[in-house]
Parts: sequence; structure tokens; C-alpha cells
Amino acid sequence: MTTEFDYDLFVIGAGSGGVRAARMAASKGKKVAVAEERYLGGTCVNVGCVPKKLFVYASQFPELFHASKGFGWSGAEAPTLDWAVLRDNKTAEIERLNGIYNNLINNSGADLFDGRATVTGPHQVEVNGKGYSARVILIATGGWPYIPEFPGSDLAISSNEMFFLDELPKTAVVVGGGYIAVEFAGILNGLGVETHLVYRGPNLLKSFDREMSDKVTEGMAAKGVHMHLSTQINEIIKTDAGISVVLDNGSSLDAGLALYATGRQANTAGLGLEHTNAVLRPNGSIVVDDNFATGDPSVYALGDVIDRVQLTPVAIQEAMVLVDHLFGEGLARIDYGDIPTAVFCQPELGTVGLSEEQARAEYADIDVYLSDFKPMLQTLGGGSDRITMKLVVDRASDRVVGCHMVGEHAAEIIQGMGIALKAGATKAHFDATVGIHPSAAEEFVTMREKAR
Repeated sequence: MTTEFDYDLFVIGAGSGGVRAARMAASKGKKVAVAEERYLGGTCVNVGCVPKKLFVYASQFPELFHASKGFGWSGAEAPTLDWAVLRDNKTAEIERLNGIYNNLINNSGADLFDGRATVTGPHQVEVNGKGYSARVILIATGGWPYIPEFPGSDLAISSNEMFFLDELPKTAVVVGGGYIAVEFAGILNGLGVETHLVYRGPNLLKSFDREMSDKVTEGMAAKGVHMHLSTQINEIIKTDAGISVVLDNGSSLDAGLALYATGRQANTAGLGLEHTNAVLRPNGSIVVDDNFATGDPSVYALGDVIDRVQLTPVAIQEAMVLVDHLFGEGLARIDYGDIPTAVFCQPELGTVGLSEEQARAEYADIDVYLSDFKPMLQTLGGGSDRITMKLVVDRASDRVVGCHMVGEHAAEIIQGMGIALKAGATKAHFDATVGIHPSAAEEFVTMREKAR
């Protein structure tokens, strides 16, 4: 198949989606190349999901130390954090994962290029000053943090830099209201940093169920995060002690750092797609069809760079569908409905299916079941955390169309709920399921009274 070209598939970007596509194509006997200019594993492994979750774990220990006293433990009253140990241990783990990705690519038989690849025309790629031809070019370059320009914006940092700080500040300002902002606000607060969360809108996590996002906001405030909603930043000023963040209400916040978590944009700048017929949206993301084909027959794209659902497991699934389309039977499809997801904020949010607001817009009548309770750990631990669970049901069919949870282990529990919703489970199926006792998860199958 490579008689005309150097490669059957040339993948630009060695993140989760790009690596999966390369490995699968190589396993089918295709000649494959992968080029990565920065780090193997992409955003998720290096400056996203993995190190973030490690930091979340670290930030939860103070509450666990406090709770342990109620269970008879002593000696953990005044624990201290060595930031350098946490940071460097995290880095060592990421380097281990980088090595695994390197081995996965090499063992698959694909060629790995360490360098920035650009598209020089249809079927043409250049990397490290040398040109290569490919039957198919796959763009899997992911996204990159976006910081808007304003006075002093150069003093702000993005989530990328948060994983490598020389030291933790005493005070931090986190700007944004989405996944990254609320997660880092919880991390910093848990690590002992005085944390201010500034968001221009009135509600955090605005794309989620409103009732549940409000529970997150309340929980974060209860844990000590200072909330500044419906507030914008006019300017950041350099001071002798650090920075001063000037708000639009006339007040200012003195801090050691300002983290801007105001979204990510497709990483397509300087990629050379202007030399092809691929079409970009105003935000830089690539327009593709159901088979991930661009406007150029030789160029495909998937993952965050196409700005559909920016989740690592989605990119991996897209890669498997694409390889089947290009080199298999062409029968695989991806269903973007009922994708479970979690926000590792504190308290944690897990969700699958429709929010109550979305369900009311889509169905004539819905029933809502709600459970709010103190988790068992807190009964002796002396904490104030609560768990809230919610089921949204289409009354006509009895099908559960939305499942939401705020509280400990939400991500782990919602994964199972995702299977149930994908299978079309009804409320009767939930009611007929025997709960695991004592557990928080059993509440999902014991809710009988409608909240509304």
C-alpha cells in the first residue's frame, strides 16, 4: 500500500488519540509514523488528567488526617507539606508514563520522530527539516491553554505551569469557572494556599446540571475557597511582594500567582494546514465529517483539535473508529450520547446523561429523584461534607435520562451508572437492583420518593 508514499499513516501528535491510531494502524500491517515535538502522552499524561489527579489526592490528605482523629488515630494533628517532594514525585511518575508511551509506539513497529511536524501540502509532511509523503495525515495535536490579552496578562500563568512551580504561593487567584479552574482551586486550597476563585459568570460549571453545580459551589466555599462570582479582572499589577489582581468592583487581591483557566483552544497554529483544503473554525479547531475527514482527502483529525468532546477516552474511541474506517471494515461508529464524565473538584462531581434543564427541554414530562446525606466517613470524622445524588427520568418511558452525583467517589460510582444509561435502563430497573450496604452508591437504587 506504500508504493506511492513513504507512509500509509503519518500522525502528528503523540497524545492518547494519536498514539492509539498509530498503534492500531501498525497492528494491521500499515507503515506508520508518529511525530511529537513536546512530550509523549499528550496533555492528559503530562499536564492534564494524570498529574492533576495526583495533586487532588495530595490535597485531600489534610481532611483525612482531621477525620482520622474521630476513628481513634492520633499524631496527625499538624501535618506539613513538602511541595518539592510532591512535585518531583509527580514528575518522576509522568516520566515513567512517557517511557511506556515510547515503548508502545516502538513495539508497534511505527516510526517515532522527535520534532515538530508541519503539513507542507496534501500528502506531504516535514519534520526536522526532511520531507515525507503519506497516504493519510492525521492531525492529533490537541489543545493549548488560552489566556486573553488584557493589562498585565503576561503576569498570569496557565495550567501547564502549575505542575512545575518552584514553590507554592501563600495566596493564589484562580480565574475561570470550568473543569480546570474549579479543580485547581480545590487543589490549592487543600494544599494550604489561600485561594480566591474569580469567575465572570454567576454560576460555576455552567454546562452541568444547575442544582449539582450549585452544590459544588457551596461545597467549595465551605472548604474555604473564596468565591468571587459575576466578577471580572481589569488588570494584574506586578508588586514587590508578588502581584495585585484588580477586580472590576474596584477591589484588588494580593497574591503570589494568578492562574488563568479560561479555556483551551485547538493547537493548530503554525501547523501548515493552509497548504491543504482543510477548514478551520474561528477558534482554530478543524472541521471534520463523521469519519474525521477534513476538506482535504489526505488529511484527517481527531481529539481535542476538532473540538467535539474534549475528553481523553473520547479521543481514544475516535482513533479506533478512524482506523477501522481507513484500514478496516468501516463499520465502527462513535456515539457521543450519554458520555460519563467527572470533575475532580472538591467536592467531586460525576455525571452522565442529561441535566435536569436539558431533560425539561427535550421531554414533555420528567420526574426528578434526589438524595442528600452525610457520608459514613463524616459521622465519626467530624466533617461537614455531604453527598447529593440525582436521577432524571422521562415519565412516559420510565427511562433514566440523567444521573448526577456530587461527593466522595462520584467518578467511580458514575462510571457504573454510565453503563446503565447506555443500556437504556429504566427507573424500574434501578428500583429492582439490590443495593450494596453500607455504601453511598446504594442510594441510586433506593430512591423512591420524587423530589419534583
